[in-house]
Amino acid sequence: MRSKRYNEDVLAAPPRRLAPPPPVAAEPGLVVEDSAGEFCGAIVGCEKDAVTLEDRHGRRREFPLTGTFLLEGRRVALVRPVQGQRTRTGPARTASGSVAAPTGRARVARASRIYVEGQHDAELVEKVWGDDLRDVGVVVEPLHGVEDLPTIVAEFGPEPGRRLGVLVDHLVDGSKESKIAARVAGEHVLVVGHPYVDVWAAVKPASVGIARWPDVPRHEPWKQGVLAALGWAPDPAAGWRRILGRVRSYADLEPAFLGRVEELIDFVTAPGSH
Repeated sequence: MRSKRYNEDVLAAPPRRLAPPPPVAAEPGLVVEDSAGEFCGAIVGCEKDAVTLEDRHGRRREFPLTGTFLLEGRRVALVRPVQGQRTRTGPARTASGSVAAPTGRARVARASRIYVEGQHDAELVEKVWGDDLRDVGVVVEPLHGVEDLPTIVAEFGPEPGRRLGVLVDHLVDGSKESKIAARVAGEHVLVVGHPYVDVWAAVKPASVGIARWPDVPRHEPWKQGVLAALGWAPDPAAGWRRILGRVRSYADLEPAFLGRVEELIDFVTAPGSH
């Protein structure tokens, strides 16, 4: 018999409470995202009750300083910088987190190039690293299939001052992709890869609004399997637009993908590669 004095079981465990997010100083230039996942930008101003973010397109939005923000995918609470340090407009940041270069005349493209496996890969690299790549004069082109890589490398003619960096999907030991990569790698050719079957999975599930990327049986086309499992329209192009639209900065991408792209950029912009 339950006592009328209590509405709930007195022996039940108390509801779990989320730990408060750690405080982070709202320093100019720090790239954060609002808790709703709708705006990502660098901090350009911090007042008593509000913080101003500026995205990679120069758009600015003001948010209450008491709100919760995302820093590299984790919840944080922004606090005003240490007393005595006046907040000032900091350097704008690109979506990759780099300090944006001053606006100037267009840079002549380098002889060195980066190739990625497919149009979706190229669009993702452009969205996050586009500003950086234009600043250093590096062109990114899609492969449209790793099978074409030996021919592309031969036609490109890598040599000192003319390097070629290649990003391959699902580059794991013993795979078809790894064998082709081994054939073309050399002093002036760097082939790296991420472990994902498709570049879609290089985007963090939380950024897309899902718990995780679905498991798709090997005999099924991966993209179509993902769309079906998520209940999205069976249109890969529309699915990709939906995913890419949720990517605002490097914080939306998996570290295994981020690291490989940065490695390629370093390789083709190293001294003597122009």
